[in-house]
Amino acid sequence: MLGILYFASPANVLAQDQQKNAAFDRGNFINKKDTLPYRILFPKNFQTSKQYPVIFVLHGAGERGNDNNAQLAYGPELFLNDTVRTKFPAIVIFPQCPKNSYWSNVKIDTNAMGKRVFMFQEKGDPTPAMAALLGLVDNVLQKPFVNKKQVYIGGLSMGGMGTFEMLRRKPKLFAAAFTICGGDNTNNAKKYADKVPLWIFHGQVDRVVPVDHSIVMAEALKAAGANPKLTIYPNVDHNSWVNAFAEPGLLPWLFSHSK
Repeated sequence: MLGILYFASPANVLAQDQQKNAAFDRGNFINKKDTLPYRILFPKNFQTSKQYPVIFVLHGAGERGNDNNAQLAYGPELFLNDTVRTKFPAIVIFPQCPKNSYWSNVKIDTNAMGKRVFMFQEKGDPTPAMAALLGLVDNVLQKPFVNKKQVYIGGLSMGGMGTFEMLRRKPKLFAAAFTICGGDNTNNAKKYADKVPLWIFHGQVDRVVPVDHSIVMAEALKAAGANPKLTIYPNVDHNSWVNAFAEPGLLPWLFSHSK
């Protein structure tokens, strides 16, 4: 059964952050029993007769829910910038993972020292959130105004992990991707190493998702023949997305790639 994709105008809201992000329309992707809220930003002077790049941005665990707003906590400022919207006209989509799910099917445990341990999977069924996201991506790509040669994805923390997993599940789709304080099983690197240019970001002193997860992925990708970009921010903790989204070269690099 195919999912249903529809767009709706943003509701009237009073909170300042909601007003700031009002340019992002509200929508829901419905697939069987699962509903995936999302916010979507269309280019200025959007025309259905034209084709535009599309970028999916995956949020972290703290922004999960069903309010269709929390996922806009980090990143929208970049895409709402007038200069960016003029230079890089694109469709930008921020889906929201349900509170009881996770983008990646990573297993998380706590060791004897009280630190979280991430066990990234090589295989396995997608989580309900990832399954819905896969459906949303497929449905968006059916739209005539989407340039299928310029489809991008990126994410932070849980969303960085989800980005890696999406590349594993759809290695031929994305023209480029970025991950921020994420991680993956190094055995998966060979599945997308020669197919998707990747820019990896992480804070050197990340106390939530250790920086080693990004370092070993960069090394695994290089071993598989890729040439990933790796940026480690000294003295930066888990919020390395602040630095990454402020990188002046991020969007020029991302949109320079096409299939």
